[in-house]
Amino acid sequence: MDIKKLPGSERPREKLLRLGAGALSDRELLAILLGTGTRELPVLELAEKLLDSDRNGILFLADCVPEELCSISGIGYAKACSIAASIELGKRIAKRPKDGRYIIAYAEQAANLIMEDMRHLKREVFLVILLSSKGEVISFEKVAEGDINTAAVKAREIFQAAVRRNAFSVILAHNHPSGDPEPSRADIETTSRLIEAGELLGIYVADHIIIGNNRYYSFKENKIMQ
Repeated sequence: MDIKKLPGSERPREKLLRLGAGALSDRELLAILLGTGTRELPVLELAEKLLDSDRNGILFLADCVPEELCSISGIGYAKACSIAASIELGKRIAKRPKDGRYIIAYAEQAANLIMEDMRHLKREVFLVILLSSKGEVISFEKVAEGDINTAAVKAREIFQAAVRRNAFSVILAHNHPSGDPEPSRADIETTSRLIEAGELLGIYVADHIIIGNNRYYSFKENKIMQ
């Protein structure tokens, strides 16, 4: 439907101002980001087309890049970049602590910090979270990406940044694109190997977290490691 034909109070921007963003549908929110439609499609229909372009619906946007969006007729680089930027802002806001510091004391906190960045990834990514002696996050380090065989992940790649940044401990993390976070035999063997390597360097491996689709597996919580 053409926005111009809607009553003023029902147009997405006016509705947002009147009721708040939470009252808008996915289509209406996306229409605001798109700003305008095309000669053939009003902006609301263009938003609907974008949502219908993938079977995952709005979740498709979580890990898309501008080039993917531009493959959809009616979406140019300006619109694609606006959408990608808003998604990234949402991710950052969702995980940003109010006091500006990330402190990890247990597995759920670590999983929450990386869940939105990792659960929709189509490729496997291996991260290391560097921690201070107080459990404050020093940095997030990506050490591998692609078709990862965790058994092939090298201790040198894992601990190089930890030594350089004087980290007290690390949390290992990687995702399973299948959505199932249960560890494989290779995951378990790799974790044991990296714990031993960390002990030699004086760096404590606090946990290994596997991210699935809105689920996680903690080696420490499941007593796979002490």
